[in-house]
Amino acid sequence: MTLDDIREIAAAMGIQSVQKYEKKEDLIWTIQIAEGFTDCYLRIPDCTNEKCLWYDNCIRKIED
Repeated sequence: MTLDDIREIAAAMGIQSVQKYEKKEDLIWTIQIAEGFTDCYLRIPDCTNEKCLWYDNCIRKIED
């Protein structure tokens, strides 16, 4: 998923100023907080929150 794809998701959620984000992780953390989750993307290697939009991508990157 590209940064522009993530910006589209964030904008659809009502997150303002999505263009200011230069790193995917920063924007994903903002989205996680907006979803009511902690900003844990790539920070928790043993995550079990399969409801998170980023779960599959996150776990795959941590395992690599």
